[in-house]
Amino acid sequence: MEQITEHHPIPSSASRFAASILTALVFVVALNLRAPLTSVGPLLPRIGASEHLNATMQGLLGSLPILAFAVVSPMVHRAAERLGIERTVLAAMAFLTLGIVIRSACGTIGLWVGTLVIGCSIAVGNVLVPAIVKRDYPGHTSLATGIYSACMTGMAAFASAVTLPLSDAIGWRGTLGIWAIPAGIVTLLWLWRSRANAQRTNPAAKTAADAQPRSRQSTASETRLRVSMWKRPEAWAVTLFMGLQSVNYYVCVTWLPTIEVSFGVPADRTGWHLAVFQLVGIVMGLLIPVLLKGDSQVAAVVVASVPLAIGALGLAFAPQLDLLWIIVASIGSGCSLVVALSLIGLKTSTTEETTQLSGMAQCVGYLLAAVGPTLAGTIYDITSGWRTVLIMLAILAVAQTAIGIIIGRNKEAGR
Repeated sequence: MEQITEHHPIPSSASRFAASILTALVFVVALNLRAPLTSVGPLLPRIGASEHLNATMQGLLGSLPILAFAVVSPMVHRAAERLGIERTVLAAMAFLTLGIVIRSACGTIGLWVGTLVIGCSIAVGNVLVPAIVKRDYPGHTSLATGIYSACMTGMAAFASAVTLPLSDAIGWRGTLGIWAIPAGIVTLLWLWRSRANAQRTNPAAKTAADAQPRSRQSTASETRLRVSMWKRPEAWAVTLFMGLQSVNYYVCVTWLPTIEVSFGVPADRTGWHLAVFQLVGIVMGLLIPVLLKGDSQVAAVVVASVPLAIGALGLAFAPQLDLLWIIVASIGSGCSLVVALSLIGLKTSTTEETTQLSGMAQCVGYLLAAVGPTLAGTIYDITSGWRTVLIMLAILAVAQTAIGIIIGRNKEAGR
């Protein structure tokens, strides 16, 4: 089984410009890790009417990719060991393109099957992108994390803004299918990167290394690492932080347009408000790395978590100021994602540890998050209102703050 090495994928013989372009393609991958999902939220009322889905089933449709994240994430490390990180990402982007096409073009069954394929594909990127960033940008992990988070959130915001106008023109299926274009482009670009890297690798050296049996000591070391990661309290704290921020994010991107409509906001404005939610998050995601420098991340955790509670409670009890509360919540949401992803890199020492903690955090974290949209829809079906859901989000944000402070104070966490 091929080990995930710590070597930079771009050898020193490559020109600086070519090396920079190839390395930066990880950010192009990030552009495709949220838009295929956030484009669904504004369309849920139309999808529900077309496919005869109640709020619970619509929530399940929103939760299905997150369930896929939870199931697939722990398998990604093993796949990357066997295939290599580059080829694993390439396969994920190819399947992402296929899943988008299936979701939009293959009827009711295709809607669910395609959504599942999309979730599995994005799960691979979710796990490996933090490891690639740590490997390719040593010493600048938090800044690079902020940039790729901005890429994810920026494309997600664009998707939210254009979804309803596109749906008016080409229907909801065509709107969901259009995201196969950027996914196909990034697949081709990553194929170029993979081939360029392969051409600069010494095949003889690689073959000789692969032919050598792995020592018992190496295997035992990896076993201890894999077991100890699941036994580390700090790893569980990172995992819970990831899960709680994911619950807030996915409930918002799934249900925020519907919640606003229930408060009397015109439907055509809700897509733009969801875009604002994403765009403000981009700015904050780029600024929050300043607070992640040094040994303590407590300040970053507070800035990331408290606005989520304020925004949810504000929207619950003063919905006439909906845009204000959306902006406040987006400050927390944008920061929370960067903090969660940065903690994975900051609390580990090697690329292999980062990949394993990333898989653990995203497996358990997204399993928690998957409950969010479906539970929110069920609560609405029971109560015929959204206030209880918003109060639930505020409580989860308080729990996120407490857990984040615990992990943020621990200078030696995960090492």
